[in-house]
Amino acid sequence: MGMFDVADKSDTLRVAVAQATVKVSSETIRLIKEGKSPKGDIVECARVAATMGAKKTSDLIPYCHPIPLDYIHVDVTLKEDSVEIQAELKTVWKTGVEMEALTAVSIAALTVYDMLKPIDKTLCIESVCLLQKSGGIKGVQEKYGRPLKAAVLVVSDSAYRGEREDKSGRLAVEALEKYGFIVDNYGLVADDADRIEVELKRFCDDLKLDLVLTCGGTGLGPRDVTVEATLRVVDRETRGISEVLRAYGQRRTPMAMLSRGVSGVRGHSVIVNLPGSPKAVSEGLAALFPGVLHIYGMLEGHGH
Repeated sequence: MGMFDVADKSDTLRVAVAQATVKVSSETIRLIKEGKSPKGDIVECARVAATMGAKKTSDLIPYCHPIPLDYIHVDVTLKEDSVEIQAELKTVWKTGVEMEALTAVSIAALTVYDMLKPIDKTLCIESVCLLQKSGGIKGVQEKYGRPLKAAVLVVSDSAYRGEREDKSGRLAVEALEKYGFIVDNYGLVADDADRIEVELKRFCDDLKLDLVLTCGGTGLGPRDVTVEATLRVVDRETRGISEVLRAYGQRRTPMAMLSRGVSGVRGHSVIVNLPGSPKAVSEGLAALFPGVLHIYGMLEGHGH
């Protein structure tokens, strides 16, 4: 047990909004508005406390990741018989900010309680709740709005001949299913450019799949021909995808620069070359999502 491993996740914009409500007497609200709170300005102190609480979340809650906070906004509203605190937080990182938002309003609520306890014996922190959260892979998938279909093609002489077990392709299938794809096809082919080309065209033209992943054949060996076969098939390259895959891998291993993998679009199908090792496949899939999902709306003419 402990902190979740988010090392392979991609940074995405994450937003969370939380709220806390402190019940007070109507007389206390009158005193606050008149500036007669014995410990000073309730509203400004609550805002500062919420900001400090958000920044200290990973110190207070054992299994929270320390994350960069790009934006903190706190509103404190005086109602008829309550003080309402709302905090909105943003970050561009690998995990969400809901705990930071909840901690922010909790610390602010405790601050309000501390400042008002000399004059109000009815004080009660009535609720602390998360109002909204967004960001990450699930948010993008839900926004797209339909199931996507995929295929995995493993390119390897030894796996095709049954001399070794394929682990990379199976890992890719499992990961795609976790990302919400329906994986209709999984296949093994030898390092043969003509055969690879036939399979890619079948996936794109006949089956009209949304995503086709190849695993293997992207290196500099004499039998590595996946890249050449893919370039014969695609109508347009998506070089940004390939650049992201290499950049993501390079932060984890210095050999990532040696991958020649390409990516592109044929019709409405996206083809992406991944290296052959299970680790590279895992990292490549983490780099692809959620950004790659936006391409399907673009292909259907929904714009950028």
